[in-house]
Amino acid sequence: MSYEQKRYLKKKRIKRIIIISIQLLLVLSFFLIWEYLSNHNIINPFIYSSPSKIFKTIINLHKDNNLFNHIFWTLKEILISFIGGSLLGIIIAILLYEFKILFKIMEPFLIVLNSLPKVALGPMIIIIAGANIKSVIIMTLLINLVVTIINFYNGFTNIDQYKLTLMKSFMASKKQTLWYLVFPGSLNSIISALKVNISMTLIGVIMGEFLVSKQGIGYLIIYGTQIFNMNLVMSGILLLIIISIIIYLLVSWLLNKYQK
Repeated sequence: MSYEQKRYLKKKRIKRIIIISIQLLLVLSFFLIWEYLSNHNIINPFIYSSPSKIFKTIINLHKDNNLFNHIFWTLKEILISFIGGSLLGIIIAILLYEFKILFKIMEPFLIVLNSLPKVALGPMIIIIAGANIKSVIIMTLLINLVVTIINFYNGFTNIDQYKLTLMKSFMASKKQTLWYLVFPGSLNSIISALKVNISMTLIGVIMGEFLVSKQGIGYLIIYGTQIFNMNLVMSGILLLIIISIIIYLLVSWLLNKYQK
């Protein structure tokens, strides 16, 4: 490695360290200001709670052996919904791509289903599937599946037409074209679709837990609201933010590593 390359990489590392340090400083400043405003009654401490009260609430949840039960329950629902939505999404997207007439038939239904507020279907889902984890997963799939299908399909259709023509000239089968051209050529779109999918999955799981669950982070938030325990509500929101960041970074790291 040349001196210029080493210098460039060093500058890049320093820049990244500076950015991360500023981000952490902003987060720390936000919590310190929040604590100060709450302690001095500049903001309503009952409604907005405070970082110290939230920390105590999380510690109490841990002491009562409830914290990790709720976290693992939510993670379980996220994992099932994310894998299910991704697999179903790519399978349906492949079918729509291979059979263009099928896409023409289904396109208006996909658009309507995507624009429909899924929470409106909550009561029907509960009646059909029951007030259990099935309803949460169904709600999540309704939220993440259509978006995943559309993103996958758009990635497949953006393949270079000249390359498709070349594959046809070599008498490649549909399976060979799909495996050796369409998938590799739309890898960036697939990765972007999976990143969007994990975000939609998180939204769907929490929405489902608001409706039916007796466990999970969403249940903590809605239960805290019902008993006017804003410390519990804020604790649930903070836990959800942390889980969202960790999952998103993990998925991004895995997908970027695979991409390389």
